[in-house]
Amino acid sequence: MKKTVFLVISIIALVFLAIFVIYVFRGDILLNPILLTIGNIEIHWYGLLIASGIVIAYLIGRKLAFREGIDEEYILEAVFIGVILGVICARLYYVAFTWDYYSQHLNEIFMTWNGGLAIHGGIIGGILAAFLYTKYRKKANLKFLQATDLFIVVLPLAQAIGRWGNFTNYEAYGSPTNLPWKMFIPTLYRMPGYSEFEFFHPTFLYESILDTLIFIFLITWILKKRKKYGEITGIYLILYSIGRFLIEGLRLDSLYINNKFRTAQVISIVLLILGIVILFACKKFGKPVHIASEEEKMKLKEKMKNK
Repeated sequence: MKKTVFLVISIIALVFLAIFVIYVFRGDILLNPILLTIGNIEIHWYGLLIASGIVIAYLIGRKLAFREGIDEEYILEAVFIGVILGVICARLYYVAFTWDYYSQHLNEIFMTWNGGLAIHGGIIGGILAAFLYTKYRKKANLKFLQATDLFIVVLPLAQAIGRWGNFTNYEAYGSPTNLPWKMFIPTLYRMPGYSEFEFFHPTFLYESILDTLIFIFLITWILKKRKKYGEITGIYLILYSIGRFLIEGLRLDSLYINNKFRTAQVISIVLLILGIVILFACKKFGKPVHIASEEEKMKLKEKMKNK
């Protein structure tokens, strides 16, 4: 009964959300990036959505980690380090490739609530966190590729949710279009040289859909088909890199290398190759996945109760 009620409420909420998005895309409703102002403190939709994506991804990742016999204490530690390094690297990546601007606006470097978190930087930060944690936190008994699998299997879900922060900021959109799903962009948020156009490709939506599909594929794979640590990591890098390469070609706000090559496309090619190497290597040399027995899970539950 509870599941039925939850399903009905979810469907109704999605219908209302879809209607709201349609009105925004048509330009009948204009968004305010700021959700709430309390004194001098501004709470932005962007930050709220990023945080929501992280929390939801963590809740799912925690269950997957428990399934593999990992103590919740170590999960919390790893996630804490991963989020911090992920956000720092995501911001540093973005600032580094837009240094011409930030070198003249140093005070804005830390204003992440205005946007400017590059997912490729976040991926690098997350993998770095997994490496450091598994190397120096031996008691956790976590293997590096096991840790990256658990991080990456829920990453696209966090991405899918976080991309809607771009929606509320009127950013990460593509070239002008007249397609039925075109999105209205107010003059204030239009890229230089495009002020006469009103409707653009909602590339944030394309990537949110891509990330959702990747998450569904990966969660199915980890529950039913995964045999070696590293499979999830390799598959994600391959699928996301292909999708991001194609979507990036539509965007107007791409970061560039030497004003010639789109940074995200170059990085996507590198990560695609890395994903193929990881997938083949783990298939041949990887360690088999260990799923905790019911007895092991009971011991973990008792241990957590006694803490």
